[in-house]
Amino acid sequence: MFESGRFVAEALGGVDAEQVQPNGVDLRLGAVFEQVEPGRVGVDGKTVGERRELDPDSEGDGATGEAGASGSDAETSANDAAVYRLDPGGYVVRYADTVRIPEGHVGFLYPRSSLLRNSCMLDTAVWDAGYEGQGEGLLEVYHPVELERGTRIAQLVLARADHRDTYDGTYQHEHLD
Repeated sequence: MFESGRFVAEALGGVDAEQVQPNGVDLRLGAVFEQVEPGRVGVDGKTVGERRELDPDSEGDGATGEAGASGSDAETSANDAAVYRLDPGGYVVRYADTVRIPEGHVGFLYPRSSLLRNSCMLDTAVWDAGYEGQGEGLLEVYHPVELERGTRIAQLVLARADHRDTYDGTYQHEHLD
């Protein structure tokens, strides 16, 4: 059985009222990365390829957010928020919100329909009970799009789950300072 949005919000803590939905909590966009070196997933381990964080307000060469460039006033939204201008391709997104999956539950993350309606898809994985961190997902962009930092891009739902152990893997406490 899936939990209510209020339950999910209490598990996460520190979310804004606008993030709470009837059946989950919206996660916000924290940062966008481009993978620049190969990674490896093997039987005996894994290596995440090197990434470069994109500059959300750059003028760049057509929207990929080349690092080091400076954006103009015309490129920022009315409230001066940072905007990523993304060309078609694959990007790693980091969520701005800290995810905490309580014991007795499993977390599933789904893209918000606004992404889908703009020719984007967010690929995610299961979050096991006990996971805590600022997770990441794969953003597939099929048509140029602008995404504002802090915008809601995904919805986390929690389902009750039986399990013996809690998560204590490589990504536990990722991106938490």
